[in-house]
Amino acid sequence: MVWKRYAGNKYGSRKVEVNGIVFDSKREAARYQELLLLEKAGEIKDIRRQVKYVLIPAQYEHPESTTRKGRGRCVERECAYIADFVYKTILPDGDTLTIVEDTKGFRTKDYIIKRKLMLSVYGIRIREI
Repeated sequence: MVWKRYAGNKYGSRKVEVNGIVFDSKREAARYQELLLLEKAGEIKDIRRQVKYVLIPAQYEHPESTTRKGRGRCVERECAYIADFVYKTILPDGDTLTIVEDTKGFRTKDYIIKRKLMLSVYGIRIREI
C-alpha cells in the first residue's frame, strides 16, 4: 500500500492514492479497504465507486426556438449526486439489499439538499460514514 499526498481542499481533506486508486480523503480510502475485506468475507458484493445519480435532468430550450438542431440550447445543467460507494449486502435469506454510502466529514448545504432529493426521487437513503 502506497500513500501519496495531493493538494487539500477547503474542508481540510487531502486526496490520497492507495493501490493506484485516488480517493478524496483518508477516510474514504480506509472505508474502501474495509469494504474490500467485507467482500472477501462474502458479506457484500458488487462494490462500485463514484456512482452518479441524476436528480434533476438538464433543461433545454425548445429546438424550434433556436437555430441549433437536436435538443436545443442547454438552459440549466443537470443536478446530480455522486455516491462514494454503492454495494449489495447479502441478507440471511439470500436476498440482496443495495446500499448507497457517502464518507462525510462536513455536511454542506448542497449535500443536504441532494440527500433529500435522493430520498424523494429514488427512494434511497444515503448511509453516511
